[in-house]
Amino acid sequence: MERKELTERIGLIGGTFNPIHIGHLLLAQEALEIYDLSRIIFIPCFRPPHKDTHSLAPAEHRLAMIESAIADDIRFEVSDIEIKRGGVSYTIDTVKELKAINKTARYFFIIGEDTLEELHKWKDISTLLELCEFIVFARPGYQSSSSRPPSRLEALQKLYDSVKHGRLIEVSSSEVRYRIAEGMSIRYLVPRLVEMYIYEHNLYRPRNHKK
Repeated sequence: MERKELTERIGLIGGTFNPIHIGHLLLAQEALEIYDLSRIIFIPCFRPPHKDTHSLAPAEHRLAMIESAIADDIRFEVSDIEIKRGGVSYTIDTVKELKAINKTARYFFIIGEDTLEELHKWKDISTLLELCEFIVFARPGYQSSSSRPPSRLEALQKLYDSVKHGRLIEVSSSEVRYRIAEGMSIRYLVPRLVEMYIYEHNLYRPRNHKK
C-alpha cells in the first residue's frame, strides 16, 4: 500500500515587528498549540501597505531582532522573503512564493482582531483566502466595531465568528517605542537580547539623542 504523505501545517505571522515583543511570541505559541501547527514563520515586511513608516526601523534591524528573539526556540523561524523582494509588501505575493516552494504545506496566516476589520482592503483578498487559512485572535484593549465591514466574500465574513480568545497580553510595538523615546524601561516587554540590540544600535531614540 502506498504511504500517504502527511501535510505540514505552517503558521505565518507577518508585520513590521517594530520591534518584536513578548506579545508576538506568546501569540505564536498560542497558535502553535491550539491549532496543532508544526512551526511558525515570522515574516517582517519591507514596507507595509497600510501603515505610517516614519518610525519604522531599517529592515535589517527588525530582521536581526526577530532572529535574536527566537534563536533558542526550534519551533520558530524567520523569513526575509519580503525584505529581499523589496517595495511594498503584500501578503498575497508572499503566500504565492511560499506555496511555490512548499506545494504540499497547509498555511495558516495569524492575525489580530484589529487586522480582521481591514482584511477586506488587502490586495487580492479573495485569492488569498483560497491559498491560506486565517487564524484570528482577540487583541487586548481593542474594541471591535458594531458592524462588519461590507464584503461579498462569505469566507471573510465567517472569520468574524472564529475569533479565538487566547492569552491576552496588553503590549504593543508602539508602546515599546514610546517608552524608549521617553527614557523608560522596556524590560520584560521584549526579550532580553532584543532589548540589548535596541540599545546597542540606538533604535527608536529621538533624532537629537546621542549615545
